Amino acid sequence: MRLKLAIQKSGRLNEDSMRLLKECGIDIGNGVNKLKTDATNFPLELFFLRDDDIPQYVEDGVADIGFVGENVVYEKAKKVEVTYELGFGKCRLSFAVLKSEEFTGPQFLAGKKIATSYPVLVQKYLDENKVKAEIHEISGSVEIAPGIGLADVVCDLVSSGSTLFMNGLKEADTILKSQAVLIKHKNFTSEQQQILDRLLFRMESVKKAKKNKYVLLNAPNEQLEKIISLLPGMKSPTVLPLATPGWSSVHSVIQESDFWDMIEQLKNAGAEGILVIPIEKMIL
Repeated sequence: MRLKLAIQKSGRLNEDSMRLLKECGIDIGNGVNKLKTDATNFPLELFFLRDDDIPQYVEDGVADIGFVGENVVYEKAKKVEVTYELGFGKCRLSFAVLKSEEFTGPQFLAGKKIATSYPVLVQKYLDENKVKAEIHEISGSVEIAPGIGLADVVCDLVSSGSTLFMNGLKEADTILKSQAVLIKHKNFTSEQQQILDRLLFRMESVKKAKKNKYVLLNAPNEQLEKIISLLPGMKSPTVLPLATPGWSSVHSVIQESDFWDMIEQLKNAGAEGILVIPIEKMIL
């Protein structure tokens, strides 16, 4: 039995999805210009689909699971379950207004024309805030709508905000923070779940590895206790004596978010020859 996975057929989510599968040790057959392909060393079959179609395919059971943006999941409102946050494709769905305007809150949108590719989420926002506005659903190049007189406001996905800036707009209010997620349909069998659990185990190991660094350093023995207190590691640091008397080698793992502060503290405590190595997989 193979688990059927739907991913975006082109674009950034496709690249990130394929990279993740590779990092999980899953070899994918040549899928160039194909609608589907098989993994050669894992019970997985890939479907390459339009991002917007993935929730429907998963709801219908044509695909068992899918990698897709949360924004698409909630806009399409299909009967699927969000199972795992993949950690890539991060963006936000936001309103944007002209640079010369001041967004004063939801009531600013009253009576305005709003251009968006996400009418369901925009209408939900308007309803929650008891605001009446006119929604114009368009696909692609939403940010040009105010410049050509189609709309007063836009609601679109934002990463850096540079595209908005180039079109005379500024970000005003965020509806949804989004990232790529793994979804599954509601009728999973125990056999399908077993395969999915194996896949999730690999993905979690890759994700944990990216959040941590492996550190090796030399420490004078008189400072060893202080240095060890800074480096708890997964359980505790590994300490090995060096050939040079009075010195030890200390090996540990630190979180990426603590990296620079930790290195400064280690140097101040007397650590020397600090090496920092990326971790490919991390299994606890």
